[in-house]
Amino acid sequence: MSYADLPLLTPGRDERHAWEHWGAGDPLGTLNRITPSVRRDAVATVRTGETINLDLPLDEPYPTLFGRRPYQHTFTGPSKRDFIDDRIDDLFPQASTQWDGFRHLLIPDHGWFGGVQIDFETDRDTIGIQHWSAGIIGRGLLVDVAERTIAALAEDPSAPIDPIEADELQAAIDATGETLRPGDILCVRTGWMQYYHNADAAEREAVAGRFTWPGLSGSSEMAELLWDGGIAAVAADNPGVEAAPGRRGSGSLHRRALALLGMPFGELFDFDALDAALRAQDRSSFLFMAVPLNIPGGVGSTGNAVAML
Repeated sequence: MSYADLPLLTPGRDERHAWEHWGAGDPLGTLNRITPSVRRDAVATVRTGETINLDLPLDEPYPTLFGRRPYQHTFTGPSKRDFIDDRIDDLFPQASTQWDGFRHLLIPDHGWFGGVQIDFETDRDTIGIQHWSAGIIGRGLLVDVAERTIAALAEDPSAPIDPIEADELQAAIDATGETLRPGDILCVRTGWMQYYHNADAAEREAVAGRFTWPGLSGSSEMAELLWDGGIAAVAADNPGVEAAPGRRGSGSLHRRALALLGMPFGELFDFDALDAALRAQDRSSFLFMAVPLNIPGGVGSTGNAVAML
C-alpha cells in the first residue's frame, strides 16, 4: 500500500498512519519488512568480512543531552575467589547511540503506535522494545548529506540549519548508485557526529544545552519517501534523526514516521569510520546488524550495532 493510500489520522490534516497495516497490536511496524529473504539477500552484500562498530562509547555524548544523566559504573572485588564484578546504575538506554521504541512517543487523544493504550505500571508487553531483540538485521544503505551541514556547523554551530527535504534526500540516495529495496535500513550521515568529535570541551558543554542540529525534514513528503521506499528503519548520526528546530509548518517526523508509520529511529550513530571504509571500496551498501536490548516494556535501547562489509 502506498503512502497516499494510507488512512488519515485526522480528516483535513496530512498525517497518515499504518496502525492496521500489520494487524492490531503489532509490535514491529516497518521491521516486518525485514523478512528472512530480505536478510538472506542482505548477507550477499558482504565482500571482505570487515566489521565496523557503529555505536558511540556508552559515556558519550558528555555532558549528556536532554537532561539524561550519565550512568554510574562501579567495580566490586577482588573477592576471596579473585574475581571482579562491575555494576551499571542509573543507565538511560537512550543517552548514547540508541533506538527509539514505539513506547517513546504518544499521540495525544489517540495512543501510541497502533492506537494502543499502555499502563506502564502493569503492562510490560504491549509494543515494548523487547519485541525487537531478535535483531534489526538487513541491508544498510549509507547516504551522505553532510557537505552543506558540516560547512554550516563550522561557521556557527548554534544557528539553525535548513532541514534536509525529501528531494534532497532522494538526490543523495540516487548519488549512491543504489536503488532502495524493501527492508533497507537507511543510514543518514548528516555530519553532526564529525562536528561533535572535533568540538572542544567548552563546545560540548554548550551542545548539551542547545536544541539545534542538522537532520531530516518533518514533512509529509519525507514520510512518503521513507514509506514508499520500503524503509524498515532509519538511523542517523545526530541526536534526533530529524532536524532541530524543524521548518515551521512541516510537522514532526517522529510523529509521522515513528508513531504513525511504526518506523524505528536510531539516533547518535557513528557513521564516520563506515563512510571512509565504504568510500575506499566505492560502495554504499553493507550488512547492518543491531540487537536492541531485551527489556520487557522498554521505551528505548542502546544501539548495539555493527556493519559488516
